[in-house]
Amino acid sequence: MSLPFNIAIDGHSSCGKSTIAKSIANKYGMRYIDTGAMYRAITLYCMRHDIINNQLVQSDKLFKSLNDVSIAFEFNTITGESETILNTENVEDLIRGIEVSDNVSIIAQIKQVRDKLIILQQDIGRSKNVVMDGRDIGTKVFPDAKLKLFVTARPEIRAKRRYDELTQKGNDVSFYEILKSLNSRDKHDISRAINPLLRAKDAVLIDNSDLSIKDQNILIENLINNKKS
Repeated sequence: MSLPFNIAIDGHSSCGKSTIAKSIANKYGMRYIDTGAMYRAITLYCMRHDIINNQLVQSDKLFKSLNDVSIAFEFNTITGESETILNTENVEDLIRGIEVSDNVSIIAQIKQVRDKLIILQQDIGRSKNVVMDGRDIGTKVFPDAKLKLFVTARPEIRAKRRYDELTQKGNDVSFYEILKSLNSRDKHDISRAINPLLRAKDAVLIDNSDLSIKDQNILIENLINNKKS
């Protein structure tokens, strides 16, 4: 089963947007695009090429390098997950680290970066049947999406989820550093001048702080069914 429309999912960091999007994609045979991974991939590129140091960006160097950045997604048949490819290298695990998280909001607020990725994201969505999550999908990338969701949760809940995710992968991280990073990223996302994190007027708000995965899935399935009718 596929859907003749796109679904836009926005919300705060570590609120479960990607999990929701993947679940929808699997259930309805939709193409899933993790736009956050795109920004993380460019951030990793900038870190590797000394374009960003101590959260300071060498803008001229970045602008000259953007055409050298290629981002794609490949489906891993073993894990059943889509993985991020940066210039032919699988960087899925590398882009999820705390250092990339600390710098991604700075890179993501640069107009030239957003312009490059938004064009790519809109091109992907022209075929419909795409579920995409990020920060400005419902307001900028897919303003005409038939279903828009805005997902959030309390900062402490989101930090604990992120902490559990990283420690399960063997990372030695601090809960309080993650919470600090999340709060900082929220501030950047909401206050940036270029395409800030906003809830679209027609987006359905989902606060999953105290919502079970089962109840969340039922809620979203009902929303999709209403749009299908």
